[in-house]
Amino acid sequence: MFRSASRWKGGAVLVAASGVLAAALLPAPALAATSDNGGAARNPDDSTTALRQSIVSGPAKNVILLIGDGMGDSEITVARNYQYGAGGMLPGIDALPLTGQYTTYSLYKDGANKGKPDYVPDSAATGSAWATGTKTYDNAVSVDIDGKPQATLLELARANGLRTGNVSTAEIQDATPAVEVAHVGARSCYGPDSASCGSDALQNGGLGSISEQLLDTRADVTLGGGSASFTQTAKAGPWSGKTLFDQAAERGYQVVGDAAGLAGVTAADQQKPLLGLFTAGNFPTRYASTTATVGGADQAPVTCSPNPDRLATDLSLSSLTNKAISLLDAPGGDGFFLQVEGASIDKRDHSADACGQIGETVDLDEAVQAALAFAKKDGNTLVIVTADHAHTSQIVDSTPPATLSTALTTADGTVMKVAYGTAAAGGSQQHTGSQLRIAGYGPGAADVVGLTDQSDTFFTIARALELNRDYAALSAGASVALSATTVEPGDPITATLAGFRGDRQVTGVMQSDPVALPRTDVLGGSAAVTATAPTELGAHTITVTGAQSGKAVTVNFEVTADGQPSGALPGGSTGSGNGAVTGGSASTAGSLASTGSVVAPLIAVIALALLIAGYLFVTRGRRRPGGAPQV
Repeated sequence: MFRSASRWKGGAVLVAASGVLAAALLPAPALAATSDNGGAARNPDDSTTALRQSIVSGPAKNVILLIGDGMGDSEITVARNYQYGAGGMLPGIDALPLTGQYTTYSLYKDGANKGKPDYVPDSAATGSAWATGTKTYDNAVSVDIDGKPQATLLELARANGLRTGNVSTAEIQDATPAVEVAHVGARSCYGPDSASCGSDALQNGGLGSISEQLLDTRADVTLGGGSASFTQTAKAGPWSGKTLFDQAAERGYQVVGDAAGLAGVTAADQQKPLLGLFTAGNFPTRYASTTATVGGADQAPVTCSPNPDRLATDLSLSSLTNKAISLLDAPGGDGFFLQVEGASIDKRDHSADACGQIGETVDLDEAVQAALAFAKKDGNTLVIVTADHAHTSQIVDSTPPATLSTALTTADGTVMKVAYGTAAAGGSQQHTGSQLRIAGYGPGAADVVGLTDQSDTFFTIARALELNRDYAALSAGASVALSATTVEPGDPITATLAGFRGDRQVTGVMQSDPVALPRTDVLGGSAAVTATAPTELGAHTITVTGAQSGKAVTVNFEVTADGQPSGALPGGSTGSGNGAVTGGSASTAGSLASTGSVVAPLIAVIALALLIAGYLFVTRGRRRPGGAPQV
């Protein structure tokens, strides 16, 4: 009901691209050629051949999605005019050859209008749309309007064996980076201390705050701001009483907080993921602020000046993008998905700060250039550049009499007046509901052409990467083996897991007392869970359940006084080695399945055969499109 139907109509829609080819496949120069008739000549020749050459069928090995938060067409034009002049081109953003427009509305959560369009969205709802393919309400992070978690591109890419990355100049818990790694009903649920977490808090039985879920999702590379939330202490779960930084270290993360630390990281993967947090909050902007005032555009025009608080250039968005790509494109990988956000175009637009938003747009453009340079060299990477929602800045002809404005001297040497008319001085300028530009390069980029919806971007990327979106199918071949099937009371038992490829964590229960086993990270479908044998003699079971797939697998063991087999295990199992395995059907994610039933030898053989067949099926079709799961 809430998932947008794709509006892309295949090859026929490509006719719409005939006037939008931007400098073929090469980065645009700072200034376009000037025609004999005056003005910019960005498309002086017939572009038909170049356009045809830019259409490359998928699949793609890698996808890089770059988001300019609040970067509507007006914000792009303001930055281009200022930095390169009216006849110029942004070398990254304007260089992508295939362009379209997409709609961005959100949905009402409840009341008489539940499920109907809310025409002006926020960054949480819009990010959730491209991250999950599901429309939702403002403030929601990758849950639908009923609060049900929806699988994200980053989570699915990881489940399909791809490397993953998440880069932002905002706090990494901010809405746009959060939509790839967390599922909460309130975007302000940053950490364990956030009162807004409500039922999402770990201590209330939820999945935890955004920061805690980020650690669970375990992207290979995470770079941004927001270190303050990681100094908070977990209030429940296996790491209760420890800070999130302590938890990250115990879970194998490489934690860095400055440029030198980042430079020292030469590899990042599921065994040692990278968590780089370089500011307590958001990154400082490239240019110092120039806040608009009533009548400001009639004052002397300003030239943007560097912000002395800006981070070193090796922590710029383009540098972080290059670092993430270099780590994700390591040899032996099956490909990667990387999301990159230029966050403060929106934040400075809210503050009516023209220079601030211009500098952040230029920063994003440089990151786009980095992504395009890699994609052109690689030849198998889809690059998509877009925004989450439009914003309020407008280029005007004369100074508005009652609203905020500012004047800037552009690269042309003339004056550009920029107005902000949706809030009074000191207030927060509003988002707007306009459609946005989306542009692409590489395999599958033709899917962005024409008019689509923001939620279509999820399906464009999922198709390009051939993602299998069914967690249960990905974990169909899951198995559990015990270190011994006969033990003495109180002996340690290790359960070795394999094939839980659709899961990021597993839970478990020893069906004797019963005793809950610790929630355990799954890396590449594998994990090891350690338990202590009960004191009660006789047959027992351990059931392990995938937190995302609901796949439950039960193994049998027995406890004897001397640790010698009695021959009483189901199927006559004796001796040490793998426990007898019974495959459980998918259940609600996160639930603890258990069974004490005795399995006949014939059924055990059939179950084992089905597990092997399921494993072969998933191995062959790892990245085939499937149904969209909840998380």
